[in-house]
Amino acid sequence: MEKSQNSSKGNTKFPSVSPSSKPRRGFLMRNLAKLAILCYTTAMKTYELTYIISSAMTQEDAAAVSKEIEAFIQSKEGVILKSEKTGAQTLAYPVKKQSSGYFCILEFQLAESAVKEVKVMLEKDKKILRHFMLIKKPIKIMKERRTRKPLFTSEKDSGIKPLLSESKEKKAEKLNPVDLDKKLDEILSE
Repeated sequence: MEKSQNSSKGNTKFPSVSPSSKPRRGFLMRNLAKLAILCYTTAMKTYELTYIISSAMTQEDAAAVSKEIEAFIQSKEGVILKSEKTGAQTLAYPVKKQSSGYFCILEFQLAESAVKEVKVMLEKDKKILRHFMLIKKPIKIMKERRTRKPLFTSEKDSGIKPLLSESKEKKAEKLNPVDLDKKLDEILSE
């Protein structure tokens, strides 16, 4: 009776197991699957956020806005990898009736669940004209491509004469008329 009372009072998610009894295989598999899902969902991806701050504000105000965005990302347990800010630049076409703005590029790591909150914050902020967020994929290291071996090698490196020098020697032999007559005689006598 005591065992049934203890098990009903205990944690329902993870029942206590006495050292003498072995846990069931299904129990372990279900909890491993939950753990794998938990690890997958909490993985942090690298994002690149590009946004334009209105040029109606001063450069100090624009810097303060970008600091607010960085602080918001850090409050959501994000990690800032790189932050780039430029001065006021003219836009190719007017955005929200503004012809210039401060460009900022921010590279950070953040959990996937918090990205939506960052996007909502950026959309609500009237000082930000436009924003664009990308998922940065890791750079693949490419295999080194095979290269062709050179047709001609230098005499110093391999000790083998290049093909061109052999052809020059043959041409020199062909120019000698006495040798040509001897070879013709040999061929005709056969």
